[in-house]
Amino acid sequence: MTNIQGSFPKTRLRRNRMKDFSRRLVAENNLGTNDLILPLFVCDGNNVEDPIKSMPGVSRYSIDKLLHKVEEVVKLSIPAIAIFPQIEASLKNNEGSLAFDENNLVCRSIKSIKKEFTDIGIICDVALDPFTEHGHDGLVIDNKIDNDRTLEVLEKQALVQAHAGCDVIAPSDMMDGRIGRIRTVLDNNNFQDTLILSYAAKYASGFYGPFRDAIGSGSKLGKDGKLTYQMDPSNSDEALREVAFDINEGADMVMVKPGMPYLDIISRIKAEFKVPTFAYQVSGEYSMIKDSINKGWLNEKVIMESLLSFKRAGANGILTYFALDIAKKLKNE
Repeated sequence: MTNIQGSFPKTRLRRNRMKDFSRRLVAENNLGTNDLILPLFVCDGNNVEDPIKSMPGVSRYSIDKLLHKVEEVVKLSIPAIAIFPQIEASLKNNEGSLAFDENNLVCRSIKSIKKEFTDIGIICDVALDPFTEHGHDGLVIDNKIDNDRTLEVLEKQALVQAHAGCDVIAPSDMMDGRIGRIRTVLDNNNFQDTLILSYAAKYASGFYGPFRDAIGSGSKLGKDGKLTYQMDPSNSDEALREVAFDINEGADMVMVKPGMPYLDIISRIKAEFKVPTFAYQVSGEYSMIKDSINKGWLNEKVIMESLLSFKRAGANGILTYFALDIAKKLKNE
């Protein structure tokens, strides 16, 4: 028999993969419930659970029903939720003035949640798209988005949310200078400890369609959509500039949105700035995966695979509509 031992490699990477215990020991990235944030859609009414057709398994909830979902989140030790409102069309206007009404749907939701669950982290979107007739994140003046006048409204919106008990103000509007303005107005009103999670690199993506269905926006955006203020998907250096500005203006954490198509952006931001960096696995990503699983085209294991990709890229946390499913799986394991 020919001795071929010398021709075999001394280092065999497969040895670490042979058994469960060694695979677990050498895993470079792990996903836990502390990495998860659950986005929740809230609507007016009572005893409402309204399924969203383009997001299988996801619904809009009236506040009373929303509290039951938050209870699930708390029991599974998920640290935070993010609230997004569906505003009745009759309450919208071109100025989005309901956004800074202290009794709006978002503020009432915050107060109700904090009354029942004091320790859950509440993240609130700061942008005008749920509140405007046109569906843009800012004020439309003379057929264009007026950056500076929008900032005045965003300040008011952030402030009423902070007064209601919001823990994390999350501006997603992509107006220039909004982080500095919001940080200043919070500090001047004794909300120095309120966090700011900036959607610093929010791309003008086609993956937002189901979300716009969920909150009822986007039907009147015009031919350019949100291209004049959200980022061009072809750009990556620009994302670093956006993050640098937002950190200098007072952001505590930054967000990349969407998620999986922009893993390279997450990785570059984390490597460059070493700041808490979050990813949003957006509605389109969720719906593609969920629908493929429901149709038997993919195994549900791809959910965990997709979320691990964010951790591997450097994300500290992930907003995902799969949060409850994954937290239950992790708990059972």
